[in-house]
Amino acid sequence: MVFFRSCLFFLWFAIVSVVIAVGGVWVLLLPRRATELLSKTWSRAVLFGLKWIAGLGYEVRGTVPKGAVLVAAKHMSMWDTVMLYVLLDDACAVVKRSLLNVPFYGWYLRKAGVIAIDRDGKASALKQMVAEAKAALAGHRPLFIFPEGTRKAPGMPPDYKPGVAALYTQTGTACVPVALNSGLFWTGPGGFLKKPGRIVIAFLPPIAPGLKRAEFMHRLESDIETATGQLVQEGLNLLKRRNSR
Repeated sequence: MVFFRSCLFFLWFAIVSVVIAVGGVWVLLLPRRATELLSKTWSRAVLFGLKWIAGLGYEVRGTVPKGAVLVAAKHMSMWDTVMLYVLLDDACAVVKRSLLNVPFYGWYLRKAGVIAIDRDGKASALKQMVAEAKAALAGHRPLFIFPEGTRKAPGMPPDYKPGVAALYTQTGTACVPVALNSGLFWTGPGGFLKKPGRIVIAFLPPIAPGLKRAEFMHRLESDIETATGQLVQEGLNLLKRRNSR
């Protein structure tokens, strides 16, 4: 049943993505906020399909931040990006530069005003990222980043990169850690399988500006990993109860 519903969702996802990406290409001629609205429409359509086709809902805990703030989230699946675009108003995402080369998707990313980074650029890439982040925050946009730089399955050792510390220390803004357990439900090769249940995303208490780099990194990793571990255990208990029926 999970495989069958996952196939139906994949069909829904493909249709929605093609219709919105191709049918909405004219939006690229409009101001940037129009592209944000289109991305939210696509994201909500994806979440609708997950709920009513795959039986996968979600719960938001904590206070969703607004305005100029740094949001550092655990990354387990594509769901994380979809959800953050829905919850954050006029969000500015930090993404891999290679994504800008993807037809349609890259066009919308450029128009949305994302911060594209080259992982091999080292110091120069970091400097450019910080400059663009300051501009986004000056426009009262929340800035979100996945501090590990890539998806991590539940239980994998954390690997936090220095980029998030550069953003925190050099922009002088508060950082909101985000924990989640999406990787328990968005699983399988390429994340194809969607298990019924409820993904939880939790916005944790903000880390005030002013900490030293090392202290900030320790606090961020500790907060996210501790809360994520609790959410993963909660999710495992939910799946266990469902499987025992």
